[in-house]
Amino acid sequence: MPAADPLSMSALELAAAIRSKELSARAVVGAHVAHARAVNPEINAIVVERYEAALREAELADERLAELAEVETLPPLFGVPCTIKESFAVAGLPNTSGLVRRRDVIASEDATTVARLRAAGAICIGLTNVSELCMWMESNNRVYGRSNNPYDLRCIVGGSSGGEGAIVGAGASPFGLGADIGGSIRLPAFFCGVFGHKSTGGVVPGTGMHPLSEGAALRYLSTGPIARRAADLMPLMRILAGPDGHDAGVRELELGDPESVDLASLEVFVVEDNGRVPVDFEMGEALDDAARTLASLGAKVVRRRIPELARGFELWSAAMASAAQTPFRELLGEGEPIPVGRELLRWVMRRSQHTLPALVLAAVEDMPIFVSAGEQQQRLVAEGLALRAQLEQLLGPRGVLLFPTHPRPAPRHYAPLLRPLDFDYTGIFNIMELPVTQVPMGLSRAGLPLGLQVVGGAGRDHVTIATACALEREHGGWVRPAREPSVAGRDRSAVS
Repeated sequence: MPAADPLSMSALELAAAIRSKELSARAVVGAHVAHARAVNPEINAIVVERYEAALREAELADERLAELAEVETLPPLFGVPCTIKESFAVAGLPNTSGLVRRRDVIASEDATTVARLRAAGAICIGLTNVSELCMWMESNNRVYGRSNNPYDLRCIVGGSSGGEGAIVGAGASPFGLGADIGGSIRLPAFFCGVFGHKSTGGVVPGTGMHPLSEGAALRYLSTGPIARRAADLMPLMRILAGPDGHDAGVRELELGDPESVDLASLEVFVVEDNGRVPVDFEMGEALDDAARTLASLGAKVVRRRIPELARGFELWSAAMASAAQTPFRELLGEGEPIPVGRELLRWVMRRSQHTLPALVLAAVEDMPIFVSAGEQQQRLVAEGLALRAQLEQLLGPRGVLLFPTHPRPAPRHYAPLLRPLDFDYTGIFNIMELPVTQVPMGLSRAGLPLGLQVVGGAGRDHVTIATACALEREHGGWVRPAREPSVAGRDRSAVS
């Protein structure tokens, strides 16, 4: 592979190559657009194209560069292509969040994080697919259809930032913008073999995202990057982070420097599973490989059991229910609660505007078996706070937790409907408000990505990212999918 192949370089490397004129912005954006055009008909990751507009912006960037005497004045991502999750407002483009009732909604201004990326010089080549209203782990909706995994079209890409994971994993975007309230950055990054970072709670504003969380859940929802190279994660976080005067959940928090982390001083706690859902053998192997690597770099590695993680779903759902102000069925109806029973009948007759997971979530949101209330809810919220304190004490300033991202590599389409609680492995850390970096760890014997989560103490985002960078150096990180696009594999219309 050529040393200057733009489809394998990090965003920082691309920006440096453009500044030095080793590569033009037009060539960099053009390479990613060409690759997106080749792979997207199969994976359906980019659902709103900006290809021609992006190419024009790249040409303008090259003209600006030719006239500049001092390249130091250029923003850090000058001329670098990216993609944006469709649930973020991008001025002049659709902002449906996969909801048919929002099909005609066009954003009038950029979301805060989109504006910050643009101000940093990034060029958006397209918007990417989501699950309906961003509340399921398969990116599939009645507006844009289903996204397919670039490593195996029969498999899911995760949700809700699934289109981002798929297009970055396919090599057609160096990084993208996602959001995570139960694993929506980490699961797509894992299933599609790339890096993702869920920040400490309250670091990045969600202003301009639809739907936006309410109350305490503003701190559970984390906007952040999905990237093919770990080195891009902290620079992107620095661009995205900080209050914007609108998102009440965001605070000032100084982000540390991954370069300052002494890997030999790390305390690494390896937790093999959550005690409820067993983990696939190859996922366990990936966890062991990472632990051995960090031990070889001088880190102290300890194996632990944390029994409280077995109650991840109960703790997550109680915290979310406690923070919620607007019922999900009302969000589906754009302010008017949908008649769930009637819509389920319409779905059976293939006439509903909604996907089955969205209707099931609306149907069960008040059922005590799934959602706690009253004293039980208060008790579970208190248990969650106690677990957060326990993890904070365990991790301290130098500790990281290695934990599976999911029980197994990317499942087949619709399989999550049969195992809906597998997101326990990610959702628990949202309500803990702890930083988590998703790290790819090669491919399974079936050719699907393996990986793990690196969890750190609050405000220690740089420690989890430094660990991810070390594991990338030793294990290679993202592996470009071997398969080539084929007409037979194309599927843009499947929905549930």
